[in-house]
Amino acid sequence: MALRRVFSVRTATLRLALLSTAPAAREQPTLGPRAVPACGTADAARPRVPVVDFGNAQEAYRSRQSWELARNLLVLRLCSSRALLAYHEQLLHIARKLLGQKLFNKLMKMTFYGQFVAGEDQESIRPLIQHNKTFGVGCILDYGVEEDLNLVRTKLESCTSEVQRDGSGTSKSEKQYEDHVVFGDCRDDVICARINVYANEAKCDSNMETLLFSIEALGAVSDDNFLAIKLTTLGRPQFLLQFSDMLIKWRRFFHQMAAEQGQAGLAAVDVKLEVAALQESIAKMGIASKAEIEDWFTLETLGESGTVDLLDWSSLIDKTRLSKHLVVPNAQTGQLEPLLSWLTEEKELQMTRMLQRMDVLANKAMEVGVRLMIDAEQTYFQPAINCLTLKMQRRFNVEKPLIFNTYQCYLKEAYDNVTLGVELARREGWCFGAKLVRGAYMTQERACAAEIGYNDPTCPTYEATNAMYYRCLNYVLEEVKHNAKAEVMAATHNEDTVRFTLRRMEELGLHPADRQVYFGQLLGMCDQISFPLGQAGFPVYKYVPYGPVMDVLPYLSRRALENSSIMKGAQRERQLLWQELRQRLFTGRLFRLS
Repeated sequence: MALRRVFSVRTATLRLALLSTAPAAREQPTLGPRAVPACGTADAARPRVPVVDFGNAQEAYRSRQSWELARNLLVLRLCSSRALLAYHEQLLHIARKLLGQKLFNKLMKMTFYGQFVAGEDQESIRPLIQHNKTFGVGCILDYGVEEDLNLVRTKLESCTSEVQRDGSGTSKSEKQYEDHVVFGDCRDDVICARINVYANEAKCDSNMETLLFSIEALGAVSDDNFLAIKLTTLGRPQFLLQFSDMLIKWRRFFHQMAAEQGQAGLAAVDVKLEVAALQESIAKMGIASKAEIEDWFTLETLGESGTVDLLDWSSLIDKTRLSKHLVVPNAQTGQLEPLLSWLTEEKELQMTRMLQRMDVLANKAMEVGVRLMIDAEQTYFQPAINCLTLKMQRRFNVEKPLIFNTYQCYLKEAYDNVTLGVELARREGWCFGAKLVRGAYMTQERACAAEIGYNDPTCPTYEATNAMYYRCLNYVLEEVKHNAKAEVMAATHNEDTVRFTLRRMEELGLHPADRQVYFGQLLGMCDQISFPLGQAGFPVYKYVPYGPVMDVLPYLSRRALENSSIMKGAQRERQLLWQELRQRLFTGRLFRLS
């Protein structure tokens, strides 16, 4: 009786969290050509997509005062110095000691902080958000507080013992999800990003309150903005790591079955397993009796397709009667292992609390007219993050996308993730919303893979990443054309990618007035892209961090390092800034806006 009760609790909790990967019953297969109404097509009488000139410096910087342009030039120049960047943390420490905290804060606000951060609190950011809005540029607000690297390292080392695994039989790919100190982005030679490591969940509740204040502040300014959320602020990363491990094992088991049926190497959305052959393979493993296996795959789980795809496979986790059969083969030993062995009552409670926090934020966002942008994070957290995000999209993206998922296109599996997300939205009838980025953690991901010994999850070259980005973007734009409730944001600083998107919008008949295709750039970067787009009527947004100076320093450090890796775009931006400053000087406009 006790065992049955434990299974019941575990299954109910898993159903709540994993429902995002479970397809609802459907009347027709939709894996081939679009099976949605062509309700987003353009009328021939509609105006053409506006032409945008990214080389017009006067229009690009019409919203900026001359001193802001000069600061921009200075910061970009400093970011181009590799020698300066190599010792920037030491230099900041020295400056703080020499100047004192008050003068140091002023120095930062005159330079890096002023360039990349909107302000210290919800009130101080309002003028910038409102100013940008008058020029057609919206806001993706982010509480940009990041932890000091040494502090993160200490916390990770103290909590690593929380999850101890038996290392025997661990495959190369499974190592990616083991609890490991370097997963904290805490190495000094790697461009790092925020991670939150908690001794308890009180900090998660505090983070939720901060995000609630941010939603209220955004709603008071405008009803057309986003709040960026990292799910590692709402739940313990150790839990997300283990949750991701479970999901990836179950997905790997599916692809093992696909290989046996000669379907290895296909895009995940195209893999369709024959039921009879699948049942035979599972029976040989001794997982369940033949009669039980036949009960797994019914019209309820297969619809009319008569085959099993990855979404059907994922839905099996939600079947209460099947929970005891959830085992997966160890990739190295071949022995069957329980899939849910990690899910203790404490982990179930953590999952429930995390979902509750997400629910509170989504309801508040819906109430005040703000949308939520769930940030992508490191690959060892991402399967769980993607799963939880899809669950929230199912619930809240009913009439229009309230919650946007983020897909990092430098990942080899990016196309599979995007197409499966689109397909799930089609089957279940909710509104797909996504942000496409190239990715923020490439250096870190590669360093982790090399150090720990798992396969590098990123595309091998910049060209391969570009190809993946365009492939994913093209796919979603086609979906947007046929589905008036689907929306996508091309978040990029690459001018060629923006031009490509504009060209595809023209070809597909997607007009900016439809507000289905958005653009996004970081605050302090690529104004020559953002503001011409906004002034031409395209929905465009700046990613706007805020927070106290000292708390945001780790973010500023990362931003400076990231800028050093995109010098081609920065060089063009510097040229346009110089051009506009000279023009203002020669025409007497140096001390007033254009």
